[in-house]
Amino acid sequence: MIFDAHLDLSLNAIEFNRDLRLSVADIRAEEEGMTGKGRAGGVVAFPEMREAGMGIVVATQIAGCMKPGAVASGWNSPQQAWGATQAQLAWYQEMEAVGEMKMLRDLAAFEDQLALWSQDEVPADAPIGYILSLEGADSIITPQHLERSWESGLRAMGPAHYGEGRYAFGHDRTGKLKPGGEDLVKEMDRLGMILDATHLCDDTFWQCLDIFNGPVWASHSNCRALVDDPRQFSDEQLKALIDRGAVIGTVFDTWMLVTGWIRGESTPQSTGVKIEAAVEHIDHICQLAGSAKHCGLGSDLDGGFGKEQCPVDLDTIADLTRIAELLKDRGFSEEDIDGVMSGNFVRFVKEAWA
Repeated sequence: MIFDAHLDLSLNAIEFNRDLRLSVADIRAEEEGMTGKGRAGGVVAFPEMREAGMGIVVATQIAGCMKPGAVASGWNSPQQAWGATQAQLAWYQEMEAVGEMKMLRDLAAFEDQLALWSQDEVPADAPIGYILSLEGADSIITPQHLERSWESGLRAMGPAHYGEGRYAFGHDRTGKLKPGGEDLVKEMDRLGMILDATHLCDDTFWQCLDIFNGPVWASHSNCRALVDDPRQFSDEQLKALIDRGAVIGTVFDTWMLVTGWIRGESTPQSTGVKIEAAVEHIDHICQLAGSAKHCGLGSDLDGGFGKEQCPVDLDTIADLTRIAELLKDRGFSEEDIDGVMSGNFVRFVKEAWA
């Protein structure tokens, strides 16, 4: 089984108008001739997720108030952003109603999903289990709205995305939590949410680790030592996450995998970036940790981009299965490979929800 810790499924369904029940090929065909980043080049859909054995994912809601903003991140008010996330939640609920997905909000549901996807013959129509996460907290109008989200199934949140958010600064800025930010993080702690350290700027990262006592993960982050960019984590940050028992999900967006990527100019073909580059980041974290227990997958595939920012040897999300083979070639044990593919995030969730 594969556990992918970051997929923007509702973004694709609501903002990009994609019916993820169709195959990747069918979605690409529908978008043929469309302009815009990622159009006719998506790699994520339910059939290919099932082909990969992707039984559990962390699926996001996303709607911010940053200026200027990209798709889903430039709402003019938190009330509008809240409304957008509720539309996304409604889509997830409809996918549950038709048997495509299953929300995992407690340990019992999580264990049931593991049992379903651990069978020798997983039913072809087995629902994909999802843990609901919010990428960026701008849509949380008040702390009371966070509790409402918890009651609706939200189990993880990253306080920031790109730019200057309402509560926190994203990785491309500097500064500590904004007014109300500390209260929001403490409310996450009270409710029992998982803190997603991804996208936090360095100042906010360290502040959050100081004031948050609950479980912390980095759903989709790579290594600054390999690709020097503030979007990545420094070795010092990675070690702090490891000390907190975090699991770090490796991202497959090509500009985060190789040095020298120039936005708007570089292509996977011009840089020659392959899936193997993601394994370099996995291996780096393993060396820092002294084990493979803190690495996982957080692909972020179709997170506002498509094949134009995917490794050249990745055609659909089903190709993530190749990670196991590449890890084996590097001498990773079967136990460690299982951990990277799903076991480490499974262990994390069991401990967090025990």
